[in-house]
Amino acid sequence: MSAAPARVAIAGVSGRMGRALARLCQQTPGVSLVAATARPGRELPPLPTGIRIAERLADVLAGVDVAIDFTAAELAAEHARACAEAGVGLVLGTTGLDAPARAALEAASARVPIVAAPNFSVGIYVLARLAAEATAALGSDFDAEVLELHHRMKRDAPSGTALRLAEAVTGARGVGPEVYRTTRDGLIGARPPGEVGLQTLRGGDVVGEHTVYFFGEGERLELTHRATSRDTFASGAVRAARWLVGQPAGLHGLGAVLGLPAGAGRG
Repeated sequence: MSAAPARVAIAGVSGRMGRALARLCQQTPGVSLVAATARPGRELPPLPTGIRIAERLADVLAGVDVAIDFTAAELAAEHARACAEAGVGLVLGTTGLDAPARAALEAASARVPIVAAPNFSVGIYVLARLAAEATAALGSDFDAEVLELHHRMKRDAPSGTALRLAEAVTGARGVGPEVYRTTRDGLIGARPPGEVGLQTLRGGDVVGEHTVYFFGEGERLELTHRATSRDTFASGAVRAARWLVGQPAGLHGLGAVLGLPAGAGRG
């Protein structure tokens, strides 16, 4: 007998990611889109007949297995608490979380299973692992920089993915975020040894582009990932939602969802 489909709720179904998630949920075997949130007056994408829609996530979680949230950082804590109270798993792709939101996520994970990642693409997972391996192989003689490019509407900077890539580099070096440099302006002097720069570009409709640079004497290594469709992220999130059903409470990494070994590229 086949397993029952995962009953999914999408937060912010009328947004760009919400629309992609709604379409892929309806195209993916083993997934049933049963609920969603949307702000009043927003145009909705094509949705299944009988789907429950409300403005607040807490109002649609009855009978839901997993909620998928790519909305806004200021809603993350509310959504995590709502899922914990309803006994619903959570797939969170929102970035730019502040300390209270991260604390709420940690508290919710004691009660329900959660997969939280700044990027749900397999390629980014692999890129982070490659960045860590390159850091270890090249040693301290190479300077590391992370460059990220996104559409003009993205609200947080650096991107969560850029921070995860920087974490892969610093983790391989055995240091922490104290070596990050996110701005350079004016007479700043020579680049300090061990610094990891995170540079941000914004414009147009760019879905997402990340490059990790390693600069040595007479040579340069560049590792780049370019996303050309939000379906890349939506597909990974839907896959995570299916995987999350039946998992124990806790914060689970994207690597577990993908069936890949744990490491620096965890999601």
